[in-house]
Amino acid sequence: MSEDFIIKCENVKFTYAGSGRPAINGVDFFVKRGEFVSVIGHNGSGKSTLARLLNGLLDADEGKITVLDMDVSDGKNVLEIRKHVGVVFQNPDNQTVASIVEDDIAFGPENIGVEREEIGRRIDWALSAVGMDDYRTATPARLSGGQKQRIAVAGVLAIKPDVLILDESTAMLDPKGRREVIEVVKKLNKEEGMTIILITHFMEEALLADRTIVMNKGEIALEGAPDRIFESGETLETFNLSLPRISVISNNLRSAGMEIKDVLRPEELAAEILKNFNNRGIYEGQSNKNTNKDICRSKEWDIDISNLTYTYSKKSPFAAKALNGIDLHISEGEFFGIIGHTGSGKSTLIQHLNALIKLPQAEKKYRKKRVKKGMTAPIEPHISVGQFDLSNKKCDFKALRAAVGMVFQYPEYQLFAESVFADVAFGLKNFNKKLSSEEIEQAVKSSIEIVGLDYEEVKDKSPFDLSGGQKRRVAIAGVIVTKPHVLILDEPAAGLDPKGKNEIMELLHKLHREWCKTVIIVSHDMDEVADNCTKAAVISKGEVFACGTPAEIFKRADELTALGLDIPLTSKIAAELKKHNVIIESDCTIEDFSKKVAEVFEGAENA
Repeated sequence: MSEDFIIKCENVKFTYAGSGRPAINGVDFFVKRGEFVSVIGHNGSGKSTLARLLNGLLDADEGKITVLDMDVSDGKNVLEIRKHVGVVFQNPDNQTVASIVEDDIAFGPENIGVEREEIGRRIDWALSAVGMDDYRTATPARLSGGQKQRIAVAGVLAIKPDVLILDESTAMLDPKGRREVIEVVKKLNKEEGMTIILITHFMEEALLADRTIVMNKGEIALEGAPDRIFESGETLETFNLSLPRISVISNNLRSAGMEIKDVLRPEELAAEILKNFNNRGIYEGQSNKNTNKDICRSKEWDIDISNLTYTYSKKSPFAAKALNGIDLHISEGEFFGIIGHTGSGKSTLIQHLNALIKLPQAEKKYRKKRVKKGMTAPIEPHISVGQFDLSNKKCDFKALRAAVGMVFQYPEYQLFAESVFADVAFGLKNFNKKLSSEEIEQAVKSSIEIVGLDYEEVKDKSPFDLSGGQKRRVAIAGVIVTKPHVLILDEPAAGLDPKGKNEIMELLHKLHREWCKTVIIVSHDMDEVADNCTKAAVISKGEVFACGTPAEIFKRADELTALGLDIPLTSKIAAELKKHNVIIESDCTIEDFSKKVAEVFEGAENA
């Protein structure tokens, strides 16, 4: 093998048992030593399968793979190859092996014979690299999903492999965590010459690579410099990938008569807009349109939370305060977003809303404490969801959970039955035992079809034989089958390709329009919140930092950045324009931002 190549795949093919379709179909894939390669593609395109083939987790059916001149198909080489090729997977729970963080990170180096003192140094370095120094002695099981992901990254970094493969490993991180991990990856690549293969759905991450590969149906469809790949937006759409958001805005502005070059960064698009404005003598512009998304509200299914405090493992050495006096009102009819940094308390908050975590007063053994003479009685937490008082022991919690549906961060983990039908029907049968078998079948069929799956095709299949995207849809179907009044989803689109994200959000809006009173999503994706939510709350350190429309919240860019968050692309472009006294007020969606920029441009022509 040429010394230039650290990885070489020649006509590689692989088919999962029973699938009937190749997951990898004749791939020729070469990576130079020290190269940074990004791999993008729709869910099911073969990206993760390729990653597993490269370090021997899967054996190719045909073709040849060599890593550092070692044949991966030779079982004698596999252990040595895994010392040099580290893989960080999408789900951190799949890589956690120890009960203490530092032990988990030490696991890899210990197994490849690294000396004890060096292991200690590597633990320090890896924790610092992912911003988790303060969690060295923590228990991984008690960390949030995003924190677990950082530990998983640190565990692979501690091996110091020659090749680092990241398989959607930043998908569950908050913006700050994602930036930190990507900065580490860039540093490892530039300063230590580590070869990087980054599998991602984040286009801004893919742009950082030397070369981008687009996979489609198990084949390499495109490859080349990232800027050239992303300029071919229409071509990407043919491979079930959405246009980058910045390309959509550029196209919208071109349709409005503006001359906009293809660009890939917000500051570059702002410069293009300014050129067009300056050519028409526009040096200051402002839209006075009302940007608030207003909706009709009823009070029947309002959600009220007051003084909500919660500590995990209270009165133990592992005590950790997750919520610290949350006060929040969510009106019926909202498409509400909850955003915050990793570990801010978002997931803990929503688990209170259908009493997965009960208020102390609702526990059977709860007894109100006597207040000593002269002391003020503490203010107890209170939550009401519609007619349900969650602080009341007599609350019908079964009826509450039928009315408040919850889809977890990894919805695939909600699957358990032998067939898709049984899985979706489970909750319905438990919440309403009076339904006939015909009524159950009709409800299950409707639910499965609503989430975009073919009922006849999937009903008898095991949910575990489905693709990742299909599993997520089945999990959602199992929740919406009861027609909940309130639907809560924790990172519903995380890990999906751009098209998959759009499809999930379109599904949620359809449910919201047709019968679901209120939709609440937890998200790290600021663009997702801007595009979809009528209001949002920012949670930081267990408290409500801000609450309002996306337009109101994202004006506080510096404060959000300080909290480890980000702002939408439209806000970034608007901030660049503001530096030149051009003010664009929008609701932060692509459509409204494009419209407001076009209005300023057209207004100058008509002036």
